[in-house]
Amino acid sequence: MHVIDLRSDTVTQPTRAMRAAMLEARVGDDVYGEDPTVNALQERLAAELGFDAGLFVPTGTQSNLLALLAHCERGDEYLVGMEAHTYKYEGGGAAVLGSIQPQPIVQATDGSLPLDSIAAAIKPVDPHFARTRLLALENTWHGRALPLDYLRSAHALARAHGLGMHLDGARLFNAALACQVPPREIARHFDTVSVCLSKGLGAPVGSVLVGSRALIDKARRWRKVCGGGWRQAGLLAAAALHALDHHVARLAEDHARAAMLAERLRGIGGIDLLGQHTNMVFIDVPAERLQALDAHLRTAGIRASIGYLPTLRLVTHLDIDDDGIERTAAAFARFFARD
Repeated sequence: MHVIDLRSDTVTQPTRAMRAAMLEARVGDDVYGEDPTVNALQERLAAELGFDAGLFVPTGTQSNLLALLAHCERGDEYLVGMEAHTYKYEGGGAAVLGSIQPQPIVQATDGSLPLDSIAAAIKPVDPHFARTRLLALENTWHGRALPLDYLRSAHALARAHGLGMHLDGARLFNAALACQVPPREIARHFDTVSVCLSKGLGAPVGSVLVGSRALIDKARRWRKVCGGGWRQAGLLAAAALHALDHHVARLAEDHARAAMLAERLRGIGGIDLLGQHTNMVFIDVPAERLQALDAHLRTAGIRASIGYLPTLRLVTHLDIDDDGIERTAAAFARFFARD
């Protein structure tokens, strides 16, 4: 039975065409800056997003970490959402490895950090306090794209206080599609942007950090310090380039299928549909039925991230087709039809 995996858009398999592109990739030693395919990927994304330089790294977590290390010194702090990936789900790397203090701020329901909360969190110049250096935002957040007018206002506030701006743009292309603008229109508000290639774009691994030449030079050094220097990485960069060529426009299919799944689940008793944003659907189910639901879905060849919390996130991606949506909705309907 073909497994329908809705846990995340990180679970995609490289397509046959992507594997062929990897096979034909020209490679060199990237630590020496000699891998032509890596260089092409870095230069392409930097140019497309309006920056001087880019750095190809293994993971989005490392890309965000390198950005924080490039922006901040020991004893500095960055302002970040309390539910943001860089703060909550990346092992505390900035604090552990960079002695950079996070200042978490409670996010609004759309993922934005209220401007008055940002302003209130900025520390005065005083030896009692960590030095506020950076504002870090995330787009998309739980599938939600930050409003463009909010980005403009946040940028203006950060500049008024001398702060740098970093974007965890793991799903930047999903956000751009939702806002109906080129990705560059979102990226222009930031000094550094991290873009993940292994989520909706479907590459097997890798993220690119873009920014000014000076910031990327610092990030490159920190990549080596963190053990992230790699050699003939052009094989992976070729997959990323293929994704940029062939998998950006098709993100609209993921958004449409997420909307289809939300509509199919809406009328099922026992499910509380919380919302659908870009390629993600959020539902609440009775906590006491979570484990039974997990077992039922697995038997039906469906995987979902089911733990101890009643809220489930279902994520569409390039390996989910219309039949997968129908199978998933039918499996949920069968389960909740039980007495």
